[in-house]
Amino acid sequence: MKKLIARALVPVAVAAAGLAAVTATTATAQAAPALNNSDVTANLWEWNWRSIGAACRDHLGPAGYGAVQVAPPAESVSLATSDGGAHPWWEVYQPVSYKLTSRLGTRAEFAAMVTACHDAGVRVYADAVINHMAGANNTLTTTYGGSTYSPSGYGYPAVPYGYDDFHHANDGYCADDDAVIDDWNNTSEVQNCMLLSLSDLKTQSATVRSRIAGYLNDLISLGVDGFRVDAAKHVARADFTAIRGLLHPTTAEGRAPYIAQEIFTGSTNPELQPAAFTSNGDVLGFSYAQALRTQFVNGTLNNLAGIPSWSLDASSDQTAAMITNHDLERDGTTLRYSDGARYPLANYFLLAYPYGQPFVYDGFTFSTSNTGASPPADANGFVTDANCGNGQWQCLHRSTGVKGMVGWHNATAAATTVSDFTATASNVIGFRRGALGWFGLNASGAASTATYRTGLPDGVYCDVITGGATGTGCAGSSVTVSGGSATVTIPANGAFAIHAGSRSGGGTGTPTPNPTGNVAVTFNANVTTTWGTSVFVTGNVPALGGWNPAAAVPLSSAGYPVWSATVTLPANTAIEYKYIKKDGAGTVTWESGGNRAFTTGAGGTTARNDAWK
Repeated sequence: MKKLIARALVPVAVAAAGLAAVTATTATAQAAPALNNSDVTANLWEWNWRSIGAACRDHLGPAGYGAVQVAPPAESVSLATSDGGAHPWWEVYQPVSYKLTSRLGTRAEFAAMVTACHDAGVRVYADAVINHMAGANNTLTTTYGGSTYSPSGYGYPAVPYGYDDFHHANDGYCADDDAVIDDWNNTSEVQNCMLLSLSDLKTQSATVRSRIAGYLNDLISLGVDGFRVDAAKHVARADFTAIRGLLHPTTAEGRAPYIAQEIFTGSTNPELQPAAFTSNGDVLGFSYAQALRTQFVNGTLNNLAGIPSWSLDASSDQTAAMITNHDLERDGTTLRYSDGARYPLANYFLLAYPYGQPFVYDGFTFSTSNTGASPPADANGFVTDANCGNGQWQCLHRSTGVKGMVGWHNATAAATTVSDFTATASNVIGFRRGALGWFGLNASGAASTATYRTGLPDGVYCDVITGGATGTGCAGSSVTVSGGSATVTIPANGAFAIHAGSRSGGGTGTPTPNPTGNVAVTFNANVTTTWGTSVFVTGNVPALGGWNPAAAVPLSSAGYPVWSATVTLPANTAIEYKYIKKDGAGTVTWESGGNRAFTTGAGGTTARNDAWK
């Protein structure tokens, strides 16, 4: 969290943010029976709640993402003027209350978003600002939800917090004359004085802890599954441990919420380094992101073989790994969306190499001359719906290559180490994950052809980055594995990835024979529709489209309201599937709840008789 502080605030009108793409409701979010078995998170930073709900339904859930990270949902200051222009992005990191009325949407829209994500199998992690409230140096007090506050008097009545709930100069906690952090290696000062003049909460107080926990538990009651804890370095570890002890189990899975802590690197004091905080949860992988940039910029991808020996933030199992985030892309200390081919290639590597839990970041585009600028918003600062076609939003998470690599990551998760790491040049590498998948990366300006050990059984495999397997072949490139090896041409500034589930007929229209045989399964779905809407079935195997709505199997309406189709599926295979609707405009609607599941038999024909849910 590196944020500018407001110089002045002027009154603005609070306006409705437009039509909801996800139906709003004030009810507690209901979790899907089963959430995606994946540790991949999409960080849709400062997307509004409507847009995130739609992204979960249409892209994240079908692609196999396990979670989505969302920006701080609490009511914040509203700045019509600032050093960054009207309504800078860092408004949301200056909360004035714990009400869920923000520039990103209402409480009802937040709850609807969580429900939509759970129905798509996706967990929700909320960015939680608990170290501080809005800056004590603010001079005006306009807010998004209408709450009042007194910055100079440290009064936030909507919580409520008062003067005694904060740290102050020379108060026995903050031994500093201006109460602002000056010595970044002094533990007491870093954790008890103000970060950039933001009013620092006295987390030693049981009252303060209970109110913070009350806010987080409110989010948990709406279905939130975890938290990215903002400025966690500035909260004493013992204080955060006490707050965590007050949190409820998640509603979806009945377990402790996931925690990823923001611990900026750079301190020489071991007490303030990321590894010192892992008793309270994972830490964000700042060093990992910065080191990856170095290798990609220097063209030394061969060095990536030694990631576990790097001096990183924490162990793999406690690192929230990323290529960038909202602070780092603005600092230019990591790769970012404007870095051309390097950026998607680095994200492919993030998903391929078994280090940390991957967070795929998408925010909004910005000018390096005004890094504090607002996300796309109306005149009152309310963020407008994300549009991936107008150049204002980053949308890497829904690209064919990244979706394919999310599936690849999930398919190879059981192989926790890398084998046969091969560098055919300093910037061309390949490696396999046991016998489950092979990945190649070429960051050079010319195509590269070489032979690699894949660990896969012989056959023809589809490259998941160019589309993967379909019901009849490959949507993009393919390669033949013979004797466990494959001669692969990796395109210039490109990548190539195959896994055991991407085996196909090489795009010839003839699928590779299944050694265990096939089963004919008839899907019968009782679905009431409106004129112009059709029904499809999709699922976890290529014959069902591999969760890609564009490749879903159409059902016949001849027996309306029962829609039917017979599909040839591999025998003795665990199948997951869902029904979807598509209207005349191409809008996709997924049925609610968890994935349907069954295991095919050894042969013959079977039927699935279902009703839309």
